[in-house]
Amino acid sequence: MFYKGYDRRYAALAVELAFAPAVVLMRLPLLAAESRGEVISGVETALAVREKAEALAEGMAAAQLSMIGSAMRFWPDLLAGRSPAQIVDRAIHLSARAAVKPMGRRVRANYRRLSRG
Repeated sequence: MFYKGYDRRYAALAVELAFAPAVVLMRLPLLAAESRGEVISGVETALAVREKAEALAEGMAAAQLSMIGSAMRFWPDLLAGRSPAQIVDRAIHLSARAAVKPMGRRVRANYRRLSRG
C-alpha cells in the first residue's frame, strides 16, 4: 500500500539506484588494470570496498533510527484511528527507504566521480 508522496520518493530512489550498473561498468576497467598490475596501488579497489562498508553501516543505522521513530509514533497513530497493520506497513516502508537512501547517495557520487575520468 502506498501513502501519499511515497510513489515519488521511491521513483527518485529507483533512479538513483539505476546508476549502479553504470558505476560497475565504469569501475571494471580500473579494477582489471589493478589486477594486472598496470596500476601500482589498488586505490579503486580499496575505495570500492570502503564505500560499500560505509553505506551498509549508514543504511543499518538509518533503518534502526526509522524503526525507533515509528515505535515512538505507534500509540499516537493508533489513537488517531490508524489500524496496527497500517502503522506497521508504514514503518516497514519508511525503514526500507531509510536503509537504501545512503546507497543511492554513494552510487550517485561514484557515478559523478568516475564519469569525470
